[in-house]
Amino acid sequence: QVRLVESGGGLAQAGGSLRLSCTASGRPFNSFEYTMGWFRHPPGKSREFLASIAWNGESTYSSDSVKGRFTIYRDDLRNSVSLQMNALKPDDTAIYYCAAKRTTLIITTANEVDYWGQGTPVTVSS
Repeated sequence: QVRLVESGGGLAQAGGSLRLSCTASGRPFNSFEYTMGWFRHPPGKSREFLASIAWNGESTYSSDSVKGRFTIYRDDLRNSVSLQMNALKPDDTAIYYCAAKRTTLIITTANEVDYWGQGTPVTVSS
């Protein structure tokens, strides 16, 4: 079983930045076997894909809603993936989830995910 633990959520002002991190453990976890990603669940809306990064860190994909503002990184030495969020907007308020799938391909939908983190809340005030 793979365990994902997010950190870094909190309160930010519009235009500000936050950096979310997710550390994987268990199984044992070989990060080179997994594509990692970030999703969010805004209040009153459905879960939304944000970004994913392939096992080798060379392929990334981001949704249009965050492209140019959010960047995904991975650090395989620390079994972690991060999401740098800049130019935050009140619409970015949501619970943010780390995700992992044992694949070499990019993931873009929640149905593809094998493992989820417990989520970390982000609130952006205007």
